[in-house]
Parts: sequence; structure tokens; C-alpha cells
Amino acid sequence: MLRPGAFARTFAFAETPPDEIAAYWVQSIWSVTWAFPPGEQQVSSVVPSPSISLTVERGGGRRAGRQGDGVWLTGVVTRRFDVVTEGVGGVVGIKFRPGGFTALTGVDTGDLTDRVLSASDVVPASRVLADLPLDADQSARTLCDWVVARGHGTDDRYDDVTRVMACLQDPEVTRVAHLSERSGLSVRSLQRLLRAYVGVGPKWLLARQRLHDAMAAIDGGYAGPMAELAARLGWSDQNHFTRDFVAIVGTPPAAYRERLKSDG
Repeated sequence: MLRPGAFARTFAFAETPPDEIAAYWVQSIWSVTWAFPPGEQQVSSVVPSPSISLTVERGGGRRAGRQGDGVWLTGVVTRRFDVVTEGVGGVVGIKFRPGGFTALTGVDTGDLTDRVLSASDVVPASRVLADLPLDADQSARTLCDWVVARGHGTDDRYDDVTRVMACLQDPEVTRVAHLSERSGLSVRSLQRLLRAYVGVGPKWLLARQRLHDAMAAIDGGYAGPMAELAARLGWSDQNHFTRDFVAIVGTPPAAYRERLKSDG
């Protein structure tokens, strides 16, 4: 979430971990609710994550591809996206681990990238979730049970995805060749695996991870030159860093830092 300080002052957000069994596929159960006076609305900007989300949504919320109340499945979104909220409403959802949705359902995640679909079109059993309370704590048990009921044990290819995602956490991994070497998979195997299970290729994942590292540094108070931050995170020049930052975050890094200052 861009401008997390402003978001926290406006919305009620909650997050709870899944139970031990569901955690094989699920990263978290989360919810957000809001209540605005008539005529008031808020626009929240979200930086993409390499995760599939299944959400129960009701009330005054709008985003590209989402058409009213219901149970929605959102694939990996490759660029920043905006959510408009007004009136009274909320969302409760499952954030799957990268690759977790495909491991659970067998659905090729590459078919979901940059799409929002009615979840029942992909997983018909999701219709039973439509009336869940829009509260992570209250709905976590039902959502975890729903996930576990769909599971069929371990998946060796998904375990490969988990290993690749762990390699991405190393700040020295800045090239696809590095990721191939660390994961023990050929570049071609990496591309096929990640497209099917995560929905994006290794180059996008690397850029996203390093950009999140850049955002975390800026959020944490980094006050030095952007060229220095770019070099530290593996970019060969500041212009390339700025272009990548704008593509995913929607604003240049210097402007992002200034916006954080204005948020207090």
C-alpha cells in the first residue's frame, strides 16, 4: 500500500495468520473496512504483489475489473492499481502464497495475470463464502477450512516456487542468471515454472522485489541520493531505476519520498 500512514488513519485493517495446515498455501487472512460521510471518497494506491487474492467484497468499493459485490479472484497485477472507496463497505480475503493458488486448485496462474474474475467462474465452490463477516478474525476459521478442503497434499513444483521466492530475498540476487544459479533451475525452467504458478516471469519478480526493497528503504527514512540507492540495489544507472520505479509504483522515487513527508 502506498502512503501507508494515510491509509491507516482512514481505514480499519486487520490481518491474521492462517492455521498450520492452510499455511502451506495461504500467506494471510486480511480484512479492511471503511465508513465515509455521503459524498466523500478515498483513492488508495496499491503496489503489486506476486500473489493471488480471493476476496469477499461488499459496499462502496471500485477498482478495475471489479463489478459490484461478490466473491472475486484477482490475479497478479503487474502495475500499481487504484481502489476507490466511498460510503460504507469492506473486504475480507485470502492472500495466497506465490504459487499457492495453483498448487491448491491446479489452475494455471498465467491465465489470471492482470485480471479480476468472479471467483465462482474459476472455483465454483467459492460461492459459499459470499456471506462471510468482513472481519479477518471472525472469518479466518471458515476461510482456512475452505482452503484445506480443496488441498491434495504437497506439490513438488510448488516447493520449487517456494525455494525460488526465498532466493529472491537475498539482496545480492539482482539478475535472472543469479536466480537460476541459486535455485538450481535453468532459466527456461524458471520461466515456465513461474509463469504457470505465479503468473509472471523471473525478470518481473526480481524488479518487483528490488523495488519493494527501495520502497522499504525510503519508508524507513532513507535520505541519501537516489543514485546511491539504485546502485546498492543492483541498477546500473539512476535513470533505469527511476523508469522501473515509475512503472510499478506510479511515481518517481524522489516524488514518492516527498509524498511520504507530506503524510507526516
